[in-house]
Amino acid sequence: MSEQTMTPEEDRAVVAPEAPVAPEAPVAPEAPVAPEEAVATAAPAPHPVPEGAPPLPDAPPVVPVAADAAPRPPRRVLRAVARWTAAALAFGVLGTGTAFGIASLERTDVPGLGTEGDGRWDYPDLSLPALPAGSPRPFSPGNPAEIHHADLRELLLPAPAGAKPDKKLTGGWISTETFLDAYREQNRRSVAQLLKDAAPRHIAARGWTMPDGTTSRIYLVRFNSTAFASRMIDDLNVGSSAGTPLARTDTTDLDPAWGSADDIENLSSFVFTEQAPFGAEHVRQAYTLAGDTMALVVHERPGKRETARIPFQQTLVLQNQLLA
Repeated sequence: MSEQTMTPEEDRAVVAPEAPVAPEAPVAPEAPVAPEEAVATAAPAPHPVPEGAPPLPDAPPVVPVAADAAPRPPRRVLRAVARWTAAALAFGVLGTGTAFGIASLERTDVPGLGTEGDGRWDYPDLSLPALPAGSPRPFSPGNPAEIHHADLRELLLPAPAGAKPDKKLTGGWISTETFLDAYREQNRRSVAQLLKDAAPRHIAARGWTMPDGTTSRIYLVRFNSTAFASRMIDDLNVGSSAGTPLARTDTTDLDPAWGSADDIENLSSFVFTEQAPFGAEHVRQAYTLAGDTMALVVHERPGKRETARIPFQQTLVLQNQLLA
């Protein structure tokens, strides 16, 4: 039996036999596609796949959805909800603004909701007078002495609508004797001595009478310093009592309708009202200490009816605002 010789190639083939190749899986035949469906589902030509990269799948993988997950609403529904929400917010803001506007109006300013007035007088719009160049306001940081540099006459409250001006108290300067007329005759000499000691710089006054007979008088007395003005209040014994009685007054006590919370910052007011039984007039009065200036506000009404409280407090507050 003769020996068979093997070439080197055949020798390597025996040493390293090839691995068996798995049979190819059968490919399912594709379902026929109608021409219309082929046109409708035709996708754009894919980008070329680099050589050696795995083939792309025919369709994206399907993500399983939980059975209890609610389907998302269509975008049209979401847009409609957003529009309605924005509209509701806009109407809400408009309604709030309207309500605030109505609340900030006077009761009689709202059409259809007008109610009977509370008795306030119709004063003109107020504005502070001009100051000399370089002069500060009385209670500003640059004015520790609390001096009123404005013309005292321009700090007087103007008369309200319908008022009949007082011929003696016209809003200008008045004499000490005219100011003393505000007090009882038997007390005028003592008040005159107080004024002589304190030496006020100026006295201005304005008065008027309203259609219901209420007479109003406002006196502004400016001193050389805050100390003199404060001393005048003390010397008149104004504080827990009305102090030196005014003309045509009987028993006058602190007005319980006015409290310290009603005072304007930097000002101190002492408010009094005549108690029943009173005489031929009912009087309300108030002293205000405003830096170097003392104010005296008086309302009196003839007859057996009390002087209205609201117009009096209104007058006092407005005058204090001008002094502050």
